[in-house]
Amino acid sequence: MRKLIFGMNVTLDGYIAATGDDIGWSVPSDELFQWWLDRERASDLSLYGRKLWEMMSSHWPTGDRLPNATPAEIEFARNWRDTPKVVFSSTIDEVDWNTRLVTGDAVAEITRLKAEDGGPMGIGGATLAGAAMRAGLIDEYQLATHPVLVGGGTPFFAALDSWANLNLVETRTFPGGVVLTRYETRR
Repeated sequence: MRKLIFGMNVTLDGYIAATGDDIGWSVPSDELFQWWLDRERASDLSLYGRKLWEMMSSHWPTGDRLPNATPAEIEFARNWRDTPKVVFSSTIDEVDWNTRLVTGDAVAEITRLKAEDGGPMGIGGATLAGAAMRAGLIDEYQLATHPVLVGGGTPFFAALDSWANLNLVETRTFPGGVVLTRYETRR
């Protein structure tokens, strides 16, 4: 059975994007970027909601060709292209870069994917991850909390029907005051 991991940069007040989908507050240090790259390398499959897919696919397919790309950014772009991806959306018609599109029931498909043999899957996008949270499918939460308050926007956590008890498995501090916390779902 595969492990499903939801991890993102988040503000201290709990948002993954400020109002207007602004993520300008989330520029990672080189050390944090390397941590995200290592996490992506360890993932066998990436699951995206439409908005996050559109953001990622607008940059990473050619991110390694930018003149100021760092070695870690070059590796992230190459890994992003090579890693199998699933995009869940009913509003886009096609995807590219080692990706398949699912227009049906996201929870049913994620449940099916989790039941397969294989390595960890990463999930991203507030709406998609929220559906997986409510269905009890998330095995681990990874929050890179930035020391900024934005006052509103897209929350990291979705409204839940019942509690989800978690165990803290790691804390780590990165330059700029970013604090990583990892929690596993207690089952």
